[in-house]
Amino acid sequence: MPPEISVVVPMRNESPNVRELYLELAGVLEAFGHPFEVIVVDDGSTDDTFPLLAALQAGDSRLRVIRLRRNFGQTAAFAAGFAHARGRYIVTMDGDLQNDPADIPEMVRKAAAGPDIVAGWRKDRKDPFINRRLPSMIANAIISFATGVKLHDYGCSLKVFRAEVVKSMRLYGEMHRFLPAIAAEQGVEIVEQVVNHRARRHGKSKYGISRTIRVVLDLMTVKFLSSYSTRPLQMFGGLGLGMGFVGTLICAWLVWVKFGQQEGISDRPLLLLGVAMILGGIQLVMMGLLGEMLSRTYHESQNKPTYVIREIRQTEQREEPVRQVARF
Repeated sequence: MPPEISVVVPMRNESPNVRELYLELAGVLEAFGHPFEVIVVDDGSTDDTFPLLAALQAGDSRLRVIRLRRNFGQTAAFAAGFAHARGRYIVTMDGDLQNDPADIPEMVRKAAAGPDIVAGWRKDRKDPFINRRLPSMIANAIISFATGVKLHDYGCSLKVFRAEVVKSMRLYGEMHRFLPAIAAEQGVEIVEQVVNHRARRHGKSKYGISRTIRVVLDLMTVKFLSSYSTRPLQMFGGLGLGMGFVGTLICAWLVWVKFGQQEGISDRPLLLLGVAMILGGIQLVMMGLLGEMLSRTYHESQNKPTYVIREIRQTEQREEPVRQVARF
């Protein structure tokens, strides 16, 4: 029987957590009573994570282990898990035991009732405030404002997706945390659920404040792809025309000063500003045109549609029987 639920867990150097996490996860899913598989992606571990996973997998066919050749990052690990998942619902979670597997059944039930994504919300988060919770609060506010998809906790890895939502995604950089925002481009329904968050039992966190910079840079990419990927000229061209217009006004005024008032303008910084704005505007318009060409190449070379169909309802037309003409 094919699995109905696929749980994707990226791991890197989590050997103290491997056995405990899998036994707890398998126990919860067995009690839930639906066919499942657990896909653990070993993201270039240098400790005993993979040997422990391999030993567990030898005794349980419901566990599948994907070992990456080196450390590619959490986003790549999730992408590998999504590509090999066979379930109708795909659950994502961390491998550090801070996500509680007991939350999964209720989140799957909620997803089965209609929503495409059920996102976990660590309302009572067990992490230090200064270097973990405060940057997360700021990042959540910025991401919600920039993308228009308002969630309390983008950083919570515990989420449930309908498989068709994530199977079509192409993920890069640190974009795993933006999955709901990226999926929103498809017109999906997203709901939140408060989940239990536990203090880390073994090891130490691999994330710090420095990661916030990379998150902000990837947010710019997500915002551009979600808003202007099919119409880059409207973004760059609009900025270019605005700059060019202001630069033209500046230069026109300087021409009047030069010939109308007979004053010198060669030593005025405003002249350089006007010329720079005109040239910058021309460059932005050209960049928009190049972006339009790249956008069309991207979509057409992959036969990638610019729309996503949720469902089609129609009445099947019956073929009329061919009438035989009698010949005498």
